[in-house]
Amino acid sequence: MDLKLEVVVIPVSDVDRAKEFYQKLDFRLDADFTVKPGYRVVQLTPPGSLASIIFGEGLSSATPGSVEGLQVAVTDILEAHDWLAERGVDVSEVFHDETGVFHHAGTVGRVSGPDPARASYGSFLSFEDPDGNGWIAQELTTRLPGR
Repeated sequence: MDLKLEVVVIPVSDVDRAKEFYQKLDFRLDADFTVKPGYRVVQLTPPGSLASIIFGEGLSSATPGSVEGLQVAVTDILEAHDWLAERGVDVSEVFHDETGVFHHAGTVGRVSGPDPARASYGSFLSFEDPDGNGWIAQELTTRLPGR
């Protein structure tokens, strides 16, 4: 039985502002339906991804900006940093974690700069959407076996 992650719902306070932000990052607009007053569904897919995000009105009772740890993979973390910054995103510096395993919550354990060996899965950056939903980009150059 395959269980493929398809959609992540993120809570936002201003649907049009969020839509504009994600489209600025080249997320593909898959749907924007206003079914009835108070119920709107917007679906966007990050470039190169099979999974999408959905936000809108009447979709979630979560507080806007409360999602942490949304993660995308990039092939070059330095290039991704510059690309985001060029689009006006307030992006963190590139970092690696003191453990070399993953990244801690918040900014705990961050060491400035990419992983010294530029090991796949070892370098990160972070940014937020206009509501504060937190994203991490992780450099992934070679997938682990079986992935």
